[in-house]
Amino acid sequence: MRGPIALGTIRTSCVLTLRLLVQAGTLLLIARILGPEQFGGFAGVAALAVMLGSFTSCGTHLVFVSEISKEPARRIQILSYAIPCTLLCGSLLLAIYLLVCTFVLQGIKASLTILLGIGVAEMLLLPLLNLPVLEHLALGRIARSQLLSILPLILRAVAASVVFLWYSDDPLLAFSCGYFVASVIALVVAFATMPARWPHPSVWRLPSKDEWRQTAGYAALTATAYGPSETDKILATWLLPPAIGGLYAAGSRVIGAVTLPVIAMIQSALPRLFREGSKQSGSTERLLKWIIAATLGYSTVLAVALWFIAPVFPKLFGLRYDGIQQMIHWLCLAIPGMALRISAGGILMAIGKPWVRAGFEVVGFFSLIAASIILTRHFGIIGMPLGLVFSEWNMAVIGIISIVISRKMSAGRAE
Repeated sequence: MRGPIALGTIRTSCVLTLRLLVQAGTLLLIARILGPEQFGGFAGVAALAVMLGSFTSCGTHLVFVSEISKEPARRIQILSYAIPCTLLCGSLLLAIYLLVCTFVLQGIKASLTILLGIGVAEMLLLPLLNLPVLEHLALGRIARSQLLSILPLILRAVAASVVFLWYSDDPLLAFSCGYFVASVIALVVAFATMPARWPHPSVWRLPSKDEWRQTAGYAALTATAYGPSETDKILATWLLPPAIGGLYAAGSRVIGAVTLPVIAMIQSALPRLFREGSKQSGSTERLLKWIIAATLGYSTVLAVALWFIAPVFPKLFGLRYDGIQQMIHWLCLAIPGMALRISAGGILMAIGKPWVRAGFEVVGFFSLIAASIILTRHFGIIGMPLGLVFSEWNMAVIGIISIVISRKMSAGRAE
């Protein structure tokens, strides 16, 4: 039973290894170009855009992959409201993003052009790109789905390379324009590779009451999933000096990137979990245990490996990032918790418990804010990574307990 998922995980991991290399290359280039102070501000703005962008589809993209995994014929019916919903919500969130960056994050010096380049990409273009990506995933074309999803990242790496090689007077402005162009090109390619055309705008509509009810839980869990992953970069711009905030943002991106194989495993298992998640079969129980065990084993090994190679990162990022080694050492403690949180969240979503996943991630979101504020006051700059460690492990433990309780309750009802 595990064979097809393991094979799919290996194939997807190969694609995600490419994604890791691309993200790492882009991170190193931009970090070197901007320096820790300006990079910290950019990371905060980008994190806010990603977090708000997670609301854009209102959960319709997860309804889409769930339903298409079971019944591909429902494609047009769901797309007819998923597309306009994404465009409408994305436009509203873009306005909120610009207001927050202008009046709340005043310490981050970014022009309107920079904010628009990042905001339009994250809140309109990439959410639309996500629909064909998930359609390939639902149809079992996992590697193809991943290749399409990393295309904008590859194009961003190209943009970063251009800025790095041909230095601009305003490198952040130049890269933000490349950020936008990369998303446009990726969306055009996605349109050209879809299994079939999208529904004509004449049949677009807003979701019905029942459809809103169906998407609500998925919308909540999507938003809460991005909250803990991105909020720490925003908090770092408030709680830490600019240069230290840049060191934290760079280190946080490093440990986030190394969890990609866990994401590959969950994505490979999602179609089967969506089909069988409500069943109480022994094979499903074994699958869930296998996912959790593999996640814990992989992430522990990876955290230890990253701890020992941390001295390499000051050389990779440049002399201005002296101190990133110590930051990565503290952040390594969060890697197993982060990986388990990702796995637990994916499982809860697939077995029909989106509100449970949203609940434990809301707890993680607020625990991250509280722990980061308290710990930075008492321990200084290491309080920020310690706050992330506390939040990730808190979510991991609650998530796994929630899975166990949910399965026992389902088994009791089945009897």
